[in-house]
Amino acid sequence: MAHHDVLLLNANYEPLNVCNIRRAVSLVLLGKAEILEDSDRLVYTSSGSLNVPSVVRMRYQVRRPIPRLRLSRHSVLARDNYECQYCGSTRELTIDHVVPRWEGGPHTWENLVACCRKCNLKKGDKTPVQANMKLKKQPKRPNYVPYLSLQKYLKAMTREDWRFYLPVFEEFRQAVN
Repeated sequence: MAHHDVLLLNANYEPLNVCNIRRAVSLVLLGKAEILEDSDRLVYTSSGSLNVPSVVRMRYQVRRPIPRLRLSRHSVLARDNYECQYCGSTRELTIDHVVPRWEGGPHTWENLVACCRKCNLKKGDKTPVQANMKLKKQPKRPNYVPYLSLQKYLKAMTREDWRFYLPVFEEFRQAVN
């Protein structure tokens, strides 16, 4: 089966999570969710067969606190589309402090970028200006307020059958297309 993940929506159609087929089918069979999109494939249960769901919607509103976008290595890499912000490479990525820590550079969204090992070694403990290197774009905190993690959101946007149900954030449009 090509896709084993199912997009789970709240009653108001807001994305809640990405879950596996087993969880989605159990929510449907328990009457807690309804299938909005399915595939041609069947899953067999004790009560018969069911088309494999792709998108399911909860029948009741699940209350969740508004999540914060956590600053993490994976979130910075996802924000930068898994590309070095100096040369564009997608290999051997790490995180670089634009203004080095020893110069007072903070550990913030605005000071962290995805960087390949080669550029990280070239830049060393200098600023991009001192190292004669140019950033592709100025780093900033994403405006995205996720219920899905940033990585799950970007992966979900690659699924044609899910895009209709996901909010579009301009800052990630190029990463998705």
